[in-house]
This record gives sequence, structure tokens and C-alpha cells, in this order.
Amino acid sequence: MHNSEIILSLLKTTAPFHVLQESVQKSLVDLMTKCTFSKEELIYRQGITDIDGVDLIYKGQYETFFLDNMENKRSIEIHENPYCFGGISVLLNRKKALKSVMVKKGTIIYRLPRKDFFELCNANEEFFHFFTNAFGRKMLEEEFSHFVKSPASFEESYYAADQLYSRKIDNIIYKDIVSTDYNTPIYEAAKIMSSNKVSCIFITDRDEIVGYATDITLRDNVIAKQIQVDQAIGTVMDNPIVSISNQAILYEAVLMMFRTKTKYLLVEKDGEYVGFLSRNRLLSEQGQSPLVFIQSVKLAESLTELKDKWDNVPKIINQLLGRGVNAAVANQVITMIADTIAIKVIEKTIHNMGPPPAKFVFMVTGSEGRKEQTLKTDQDNAIIYEDKANEQREYVRDYFLKFANQVSDDLNKIGFVYCTGGYMASNPAWTHSLSHWKNNYKSWIEDTIPENAIKFSTFFDCRRLYGDQGIIDELKSFLNHELQKPNERFFSFIAKNALQYEPPLTFFNAIKTQTIGTSEFLNIKKAMNPIVDLVRVYALKNRIYEENTGVRLKKLVEIGVFTQSQYEELSQSYYYLMALRLKNQANEIITTKSEPDNYIPIDSLTKIEKATLKEIFKTISNFQLGIKFKFTNNLLG
Repeated sequence: MHNSEIILSLLKTTAPFHVLQESVQKSLVDLMTKCTFSKEELIYRQGITDIDGVDLIYKGQYETFFLDNMENKRSIEIHENPYCFGGISVLLNRKKALKSVMVKKGTIIYRLPRKDFFELCNANEEFFHFFTNAFGRKMLEEEFSHFVKSPASFEESYYAADQLYSRKIDNIIYKDIVSTDYNTPIYEAAKIMSSNKVSCIFITDRDEIVGYATDITLRDNVIAKQIQVDQAIGTVMDNPIVSISNQAILYEAVLMMFRTKTKYLLVEKDGEYVGFLSRNRLLSEQGQSPLVFIQSVKLAESLTELKDKWDNVPKIINQLLGRGVNAAVANQVITMIADTIAIKVIEKTIHNMGPPPAKFVFMVTGSEGRKEQTLKTDQDNAIIYEDKANEQREYVRDYFLKFANQVSDDLNKIGFVYCTGGYMASNPAWTHSLSHWKNNYKSWIEDTIPENAIKFSTFFDCRRLYGDQGIIDELKSFLNHELQKPNERFFSFIAKNALQYEPPLTFFNAIKTQTIGTSEFLNIKKAMNPIVDLVRVYALKNRIYEENTGVRLKKLVEIGVFTQSQYEELSQSYYYLMALRLKNQANEIITTKSEPDNYIPIDSLTKIEKATLKEIFKTISNFQLGIKFKFTNNLLG
């Protein structure tokens, strides 16, 4: 048997490599090096030896153990083919050997370098969780947990230089809820806080949490205002009450706190509140976190300051991706910073122009509307204002067009360039009254021409950035009504529009490239579009109005349109592509000092990345076949 056949056979039989697609397994063959041990020796010593890669045993034996203070072997285990050693050490023990290893004479192993192992973990969640789950099981063993210091070491691990980016809320210690009734006198509530040694008490009304009071609440709302302390605590409480799932990542929790401006976040598990998190506590653990940067954006005032903040975003994203942070979180960070800057510009414009003459909503669309912004971003926005009497219409319209032009010009100066397709509020076509916007959507649904499919898709991915939420709610309620009418022709047309981008694979499963100059490039945006489009089609058909692709997928699983397995396939594929896209753009800005784009040099991709991309494109093709069958009744196109 040739060496390459031996390695491929080994990969197919050794967990967790056996879960990888065959094309990915084949891409590993040339990366693995053979090691033969001619004598019995101690090759790894716990906590001291650096792990250069993961070892797959082909022949022979690894004896793993802990050495106690007296140099006695403890927790001895004998491992033979098939077995992989080193994954847990690399991921969860600062790349140091977790256990010592004595190798038997004549043992042959094949080693995959550490950096290539990291790549596999990034590309395949099931592969990665094999090691984290194995570690969790081992930590239940008394002797193993005695020798392994956890979870402190996890903070310095590969996957989380900072636990905030990877750990779920359920895996940390959050504070217990201390509560009291709305009508409890203020002084009694203060006594409860004192006896429980807490600085925050939650207020309930008929067993529902409706607000909270803190030491600062008592200072500002009671003492400073000289309120009588026998009044109900509910009359001076703060709110809103905001909650988050115990399965969310810590980073999402802090982002939600910034977005909602709450300092306390209730933790929800199985429909019940089980504890709470405070923003100060999370931020105090952060040091030089991107979250501190987000706070500094909020404090920036001039266009120059805001431009400087936006220019620093690539470094922040590079830092996050370097820590192994999921691209979905990186998107959230970019979106939050972009939103903060845009809101600052809008507020500054209103201050200069004077109060708007009507209620309005400034909405963002496209990738910004989906909260999937990248580092190459243009303006995608629109304005809807309330319908006014005839004599006021011209004045109202004139104000909002001037307003839109000023906002658009300022955003362009900061770095959010004008949309080449004209999908901006400064375009008179996209600044109109609510009744006009309703007619827009109605005509796009009823008059199915290619241009309308693009417009509908762009403006279906819309969300409020600033202004009156009621206006956008009314628009979506109208849209919901229109989508319930019999309109199979419309869905067929939208589906065909979603099929215009094919995954870039040739008939022989090679990656299709574009030649630019003398080099070959992959258009990563076009490679991702099919996922965005097909998920939107299913969201439309099922009247799901969540804007984000990942959240739409979760909702489609909840109502049984996709299985959990299909969700994982699409979600992992999408965010793997997004991570590649963001890394490439950050590299263009930081390293080559060029404008970011969506073209990745094919030569810059590793063998593992190319193999993973091919599998992703096959997955997308299969889902597109499903759309063809379900919505167009034509498997040929």
C-alpha cells in the first residue's frame, strides 16, 4: 500500500477525522508527516512540551498518564490504532501537552501540523466539538480533573484568548435574581438589597418582572428628588427589561446591552428567568476589548472622529477573527459600529436642519439591513415618512430629500461610499410617504419583471435604523397581508431570481475563477449570494420577517421547513464563507493598503480551504435543486 493510501485509510478510520468529507480527507494527505520511534521514550511531558500537531497512531502504542509530585504515573491509559492524540492539548491547554506520553518502540504515527488542525476546527464544527466534548467527559473523572486546571487555562486557549468570544452564558456564573413586589416600600426594598448584599433588585408585578432598581436608582430617583421612602419601589424603578437565552454567547450579551442601553440582562432558560448579568461586570473583565472601542464610537462627535473610528474597524475585525470568533459575531460588531456612526450623522443633521415636519423612519436595506455588513460597504438606505395633508406634502418631501442628501454626503466622507445602484435615500425614488411605499411593494409583487425582483429582495431585507418603529411595523403588516394572497407566479419569479447565481464549481468539481490581470480570483460575494437568496425565498414563503440570514434559518428550523442537520449545513457554510471574505478584506486594508473587495486570490487559499469550499458549493447546489423543485416545478432551471 502506498504511503498516501495508508494515510487516507487512517483518516477514514480515526475519530474525528472520519466525519470529514472525502475531498477534505484527501487534502490532508500531503500535509501529514510520518514519525517512527526506534526506542521507548517519553515524547510528551504534561504542561511542559509544546504540541506541534496532532498524532494519529498507525502502528504501536501510546501510554498516556499524569505524573504526580512523586513522579508516579497516574490515570494511565494505553492507546493503539485508531487514536488521535493532542487535539485537546492544542485547543484547551495553551498548546502544551495535557498528559505525558511514553511511546512504545517501533511505533509509527502520522502527524498533522497544528496550523492545519486549527483550520479543520474552523471549517467543521462537528470535528471541533469532538475534542471539547471529550474534554468535558474527562473532566467528570475525579483523577483527571484533579490534575487539570480548568477553566482558567481555557482563557489562554486557541479558541478563546478571551472567553467572552466563545463561552455560552450557561457555562458561566451569573447572579441570582433578588426580587420584590412593585408595591414594596422603597425602604423595605433597600433592606432586601442590603441583606442579600446586591446592588440590583428586580421589581415584579403579578409575578412578572417589570423593572429593576439599583444603588444608583435610589441615589438619583429617591434621595436626589427627596422622595418619601414609604412610597412603592415600582414608582422609581428603571427599565426596560431585556432578556437573552442561556445558550447565547457572552459577546452577544454585551452587544445586546449596548444596543438596548440596558445595564442588566436577564438570563432565560426553558421559558424562565434563572439569573442576570451586569454590563459593568462583563466590561470590567475585558481590558482592551472591541466593546471598549464601540463605546468610544458612541462618544465621537465630528465627522473626522467618526471617519477615524471607521478606519480602525478592520483592525478590530482582524483581532476577532484571529481569536477564532465566529463570523456571525464579527458581522454584528461591524453592524453595531456602522449603525452607531450612521445614527450620529442623522442626529447631527436633524440638529442642523431643525426638527422633522413629520414622523419618519430611516431604514437600512441589503446586507446592512440583514446585519451582515463587511468591510467593503456602500450605502443601502431609504426613508419612509407619514402621509400628510395635500398642502403639507411638498414641504415635507423637500425637507426629507435635503435631509437624505446631507446624511448621504456625510456618510460618504466617513467611508460609507455612495451606492452605485442608487439604492439610497438621497435618490428621490427611495424617499417617499408610507402610502407610496405600500404601492411600491404591491407593484413589485404583482408586476413580475426582473428589475422588480431585485428591488423587492433589496427592500424586503430592511430594518429600522432611526425614527418611528410604528411606520415600519405598518409597512410589514401590509406586506404580510399581500403575501397571503394567491401569488404563485410571484414566488416562482423570486425563486428564479434566487437561482441566478450558481455555486462556482465546474463540471469536474474544480473551483471556477475569474482572471484579473495575470491572476485567478474567486468572487466570494457571488459564492455567498445563493445562500442569502434561497433563505430569503423560504422566509418570504413562510412570512418570516427577521432580517438576518442566520436568524431566518433558525426560524425556518423552528417551523419545520428545515431540519436541524440542514440548518447546520447552511449556517456553517455561510459563516465559513463570511470569515474568508472578512479575513481577505481586512488583509487588503491592513497589509496591502488597498481598497477592500470581494475577490480572493485562488493561490492564497490552502488545500484544506479549497477542499472545504468545494464541499460547501456542493451543499449549496443541493439546496438550489430543492428550490427549483418546490417553487418553479422545473428541475432543469
